[in-house]
Amino acid sequence: MTSKIFRRLSLALLLSTCALSPARAQTPAAPCGGDLAGFLQAVKAEAVSMGVPADAADKALAGAQIDQKVLSRDRAQGVFRQTFLEFSQRTVSQGRLDMGRKKLQDLSSVFSRAEKEFGIAPGVIAAFWAMETDFGAVQGDFNTRNALVTLAHDCRRPELFRPQLLALTQMVQHGDLDPQTNTGAWAGEIGQVQMLPKDIIAHGIDGDGDGHVNVKASAPDAILTAASFIKSLGFRAGEPWIQEVELPESLPWEKSGLGNEIPASEWFKLGVKPRDGKTEFGTLPAALVLPQGRKGPAFLTYPNFGIYLEWNKSFIYTTSAAYFATRLSGAPPYLKGNPEPGLDVDQMKALQAKLDAKSHDVGEIDGILGSGTRRAVQREQQRLGMPADGWPTQALLNAL
Repeated sequence: MTSKIFRRLSLALLLSTCALSPARAQTPAAPCGGDLAGFLQAVKAEAVSMGVPADAADKALAGAQIDQKVLSRDRAQGVFRQTFLEFSQRTVSQGRLDMGRKKLQDLSSVFSRAEKEFGIAPGVIAAFWAMETDFGAVQGDFNTRNALVTLAHDCRRPELFRPQLLALTQMVQHGDLDPQTNTGAWAGEIGQVQMLPKDIIAHGIDGDGDGHVNVKASAPDAILTAASFIKSLGFRAGEPWIQEVELPESLPWEKSGLGNEIPASEWFKLGVKPRDGKTEFGTLPAALVLPQGRKGPAFLTYPNFGIYLEWNKSFIYTTSAAYFATRLSGAPPYLKGNPEPGLDVDQMKALQAKLDAKSHDVGEIDGILGSGTRRAVQREQQRLGMPADGWPTQALLNAL
């Protein structure tokens, strides 16, 4: 969840700075740190300059407290070391698939509206709904107002969280959030699909007709608001996002990986075969992604896969979520294959150190297979005459 939060916070920050009114731009931002009462007064002044009534700003901020548990979570964020098979098998469970299909049936009119108005396939929304909160069952127990006050007051990243706190005052103004009781994720995300306040303000839809946008309690509100947000990320109606494929024994593996898109028809000519047999999107650019190398599951990703990367920059999360959406849209389980054993944390750190010594940009030497490490692995595999599929193995570590 953490990588998703900050990817979307960065997007929200960009949108907020592009939309400032002249009056808003002339109001000094609330300074971070220091006396909390003074900070809250400055936030109130900033909210009022945006058009939030003073009494609504007071209601939003009255009784706000610093939450030390939020700071602890912020400074001790977990790392993502599961493989695609491990993570996807756990998250795309049969129970979740069954529940997702039931939700699609029970709320078919809402999902149909989301597809008609925003062009978002029902399975895409339902998969995010499942991945984020188990269809609303687990939404987080941090007081949202206090979480955002804490992170906006803290001087670590106030530029990311202050706009979210200001958006929360707007939600209070609209009667869509009770600052005393509303709970969510530790970094301020709210509701059944875990959205940030600025995104809710920008894309909120009253799906059940009660005059409010309640993404926490109302499934129709959450579904349609998510659809509006996903459309804003660039989802193209009627196009695929990911497609499982079977591979020939030999391919130019160095062409695989995100960022190496070629027309899907070119992959088909090379012997890459869609399991669903659908080749009508051959003119679309597609990347061949191999989460655990050429011997594991294989997928073509299309332009719509970009919305998953906007939602969460973790490759394993995004690929799992995209695969989940295909399952809810009728695709069969992927072929697990027989991937070569990967590296443990210490071995991965040793590999990263060797890659770093060869002037590859792998980022922090942290034992995590991120995009920089995958690219470096692929380049070294190609240099050494190995199949350049981006999957680090003991053989590569030994060869370096």
